[in-house]
Amino acid sequence: MDPSTSETRAWRPGRRRWEIAPVFDAAAALARRVGTTPLVAQVLHNRGIDDPDQAKAFLRPKLNDLHDPALLSGAQAAARRIAQAVAGKQAIVLYGDYDVDGITGVAILYALLGMVGGRVDYYVPHRLEEGYGVNAEAVRKLIAGGVKLLITVDCGISAGSALAEAQQAGVDVIITDHHGVPPRLPPAAAIVHPALPGGTYPNPNLSGAGAAFKLAWQAAREICGETRVDEAMRNFLLDATCLAALGTIADVVPLIGENRTLATFGLRGLPSSRHVGLRALIESAGLAGGTIDAYHVGFVLAPRLNACGRMGHARLAVELLTSASPQRSREIAEYLGKQNAERQKVEREIAQQAEQMVRDRGMDRPEHRAIVLASRDWHGGVIGIVASRLVGLFGRPAILIAVNGEGGQGSGRSICGFHLCEALSACREHLEGFGGHAMAGGLKIAAEKIDAFTGSFLEYARLNISEEQLVPALHIDAETTLSGLSYAVAESLERMAPFGQGNPPPLVLLRGCRVVGPPRRMGRNAQALGLVLGQNAATLRAVGFGMGDLAQELVGIRQIDVVGQPVLNTFNGKTSVEIRLKDVRWE
Repeated sequence: MDPSTSETRAWRPGRRRWEIAPVFDAAAALARRVGTTPLVAQVLHNRGIDDPDQAKAFLRPKLNDLHDPALLSGAQAAARRIAQAVAGKQAIVLYGDYDVDGITGVAILYALLGMVGGRVDYYVPHRLEEGYGVNAEAVRKLIAGGVKLLITVDCGISAGSALAEAQQAGVDVIITDHHGVPPRLPPAAAIVHPALPGGTYPNPNLSGAGAAFKLAWQAAREICGETRVDEAMRNFLLDATCLAALGTIADVVPLIGENRTLATFGLRGLPSSRHVGLRALIESAGLAGGTIDAYHVGFVLAPRLNACGRMGHARLAVELLTSASPQRSREIAEYLGKQNAERQKVEREIAQQAEQMVRDRGMDRPEHRAIVLASRDWHGGVIGIVASRLVGLFGRPAILIAVNGEGGQGSGRSICGFHLCEALSACREHLEGFGGHAMAGGLKIAAEKIDAFTGSFLEYARLNISEEQLVPALHIDAETTLSGLSYAVAESLERMAPFGQGNPPPLVLLRGCRVVGPPRRMGRNAQALGLVLGQNAATLRAVGFGMGDLAQELVGIRQIDVVGQPVLNTFNGKTSVEIRLKDVRWE
């Protein structure tokens, strides 16, 4: 992903709804009790954090904030079965998903089992040939290979029939997953899931890698024979927070509570990680020696790990994070970089074609509430990313279908308030299979059914999406002034990181700013907008990624209102406050 995508560029002034949070009258009092600035207190209030102790815990997370893994449904039973398998030298296979969340979860459990002498291997399905989840054919191959304990990672909760075959063949199954729980649970020796019905785990939004981390922690306890693990295991678990952070951030789970703690400590540990594969990945991405934040994970590291699964097979990424030597790690990391570059090239080509198709077919007009496109020229591994770009560009749910032979594989992304999986279910008569959740989904379809599905889905969207929903909302945390954005204020806002789902970057509204000097295009391909804003005696630099074509429109405009994120930017050794623009309005 790239910060200069068309999401911002698409929305001209007045096209977004600016939703400004009410002023929090007690912001100053909360700020004094917490030891922060009133602006941070206002943002915390907007996010439901008014208690001083909660606010302190949010701003200064500790490893002690992590929940006891024994509380996680199924973790104790799973840990006991893993300890038995290790002691009995039974063959264990980790069956993981092909995305970053699954890959890092596999890596955590693989490392733990290797440390304690387990006979462990892994299996990751091919994205295009096998699809998401546990498939019966792969399970049969693993049974034939002698597996005795099958552990799913970031998948399996909906794989009842495939896992039933394993159980019938005498293979015990442990499911670790975090996706939606079906009405009927699959057969298993244990199901490790943060949101099982009847469960009491405090964090139902744990990622797949987070669930694997918690199971590894509980298994380490079981193997050590006591609640507190030995020093070697403790060091392993500290290192494993780096992998858990990668999966947590990449899978876009809410970065609050325990997820925030895992992400915070994992990010801190990444620059100095002793993990051979992670070090090679970081070096190949040009991030060695610097700070690594959620942006670097989401937009630099995770896409590289995902690239081989999208363009080929995810096995290489798993090898990088499990068993590769230093030399092999460097080779894989370099290859992943090339794969990611190829993925970006293919993605840009498909995005250009898809955008033109939307306009040619009038799917950007008000009467159309959704987008469905299909082509035989598209790569099935990247259409989900392009669908996300189309949602940002046109403000509508988007489904792209890559047609191959007599069938097609589709991937979709949605907007707030429109449950994509429910929409697919309403059109299921045209589909061979589908799955997903509110904001994303996938489908399989016969080529001859694509037109009928398109009509059905567009009609469902017309009836279930309001005109207001087509205009994206921009949630603004507070209104302030340029003089109010001091270095100390910007620094206090940055302490709210890592930012992501559930904890977005704080946005402020600045009214009546002068445009000081000519607006200019800047950056790669001149896609960024550069401004100097003035207000009374204060001036600040502002940059809008993907907003470069507004430079010409702003020529001659003297006064504007802007929404943006205050950040600290370091250039030529000097750090100063800067506004990262999200939207601009003028009369």
